[in-house]
Amino acid sequence: MFIGWDWATETHDVTVMDDTGKRIDRWELAHTEEGFARTLARLRKHGAPGDLPVAIETTRGLAVDRLLAAGHPIVPVHPNAFHAMRARWGASKAKTDAGDSMKLADYLRTDGHLLPRLEPTEQATLDLQALTRQRADHIEARVAAANQLAALLDEHWPGGKAVFANLDSDIAMAFLQRYPTPTSAARLTAGRLEAWCKRRGYSGKKPGSALIERLRSAPAAASRLGEAVVGQLVRVQVQLVEGIRTTIRTLDKAITATLGTHPYALLFETMPRIGKVSLGQVIGEIGPILERSRTCEQLITEAGVVPVTRASGKSRTVAFRFATNRRARLALTTFADNSRHGSDWAAKIYNDARARKKRHPHAVRILARAWLRVMWACWRDGTCYAPATHQANSKINTTAEAPLSA
Repeated sequence: MFIGWDWATETHDVTVMDDTGKRIDRWELAHTEEGFARTLARLRKHGAPGDLPVAIETTRGLAVDRLLAAGHPIVPVHPNAFHAMRARWGASKAKTDAGDSMKLADYLRTDGHLLPRLEPTEQATLDLQALTRQRADHIEARVAAANQLAALLDEHWPGGKAVFANLDSDIAMAFLQRYPTPTSAARLTAGRLEAWCKRRGYSGKKPGSALIERLRSAPAAASRLGEAVVGQLVRVQVQLVEGIRTTIRTLDKAITATLGTHPYALLFETMPRIGKVSLGQVIGEIGPILERSRTCEQLITEAGVVPVTRASGKSRTVAFRFATNRRARLALTTFADNSRHGSDWAAKIYNDARARKKRHPHAVRILARAWLRVMWACWRDGTCYAPATHQANSKINTTAEAPLSA
């Protein structure tokens, strides 16, 4: 039996098809608990869940989670690939929910052996993935809020922006809370400003005289807003930035705590220049791919660090891979770029690639591909990464004249 599931936000359509292409059953269900419970019970009448694969146009969501929990193999179908297949069922490419569920079941029946199946991921890996992804979202929000604050200062108080740009982030936020307008900072002197910064643990990169000079030499704003309104706008925006920074620190603690119990953390935590956040991102994004990969080459491909080759006759092109897990590639390449500053082996692979006229992003992907082979070996054998063992196996050889292959 083969199941086609056309999903939506309010209703879903399900078709059950046998191996001859005959539709055995078909129904529509509401996106409610009762609808899912009745559907899973109805599916069990057609056989054991493990023998009823389901084709659906997504890799995540409530429907996928419920089906995986019930024991059904999930075959995710990319919407673009499914749209390209519509011509086999008619030139008009007609579309209805019932028709789509039937087509998905038929597509699974004829081509299911070529399609990868979605494998359940370790719960700890899913938790870490959710935490690191939310942290990345909050980082983007913090950058946007900080840019809005800089634009606000540039329009209404350029002097404040000049000081803000030269102070540590914590000190800068406290400074703008205390001095949100030009009038509030009018009586500041170099000594007072330096003493104020020192009481708050300022690193002292800029002396008070330099800071006050930047404050005084900045052009005056021609703002038509009242002093009280400008102060309110600046304080509220500072509170927004501070609030987001607080949530990021909370997420950092949660990521560290989750890593303490994750089984993969011991395998990779000794890798060069991999901090807690980077380790969490690598495990959260690369971990699910590791768990479902059959070979190292499949892992490398799904992580997006190999190009795509297109060859036909005399034509042959090797292009950047766009269709991939972008979050996994970003987490991996960020770690790889940092690792070259703490590992001679990684530095040599990167430098050799640059010597072959590769651009920096390309060289980082070559290094990331080499690191994936190491991660695959650690995960396959259940052994922790050990730099000494890496050296003993002649993986690091900074004196070799021949370039190392990636």
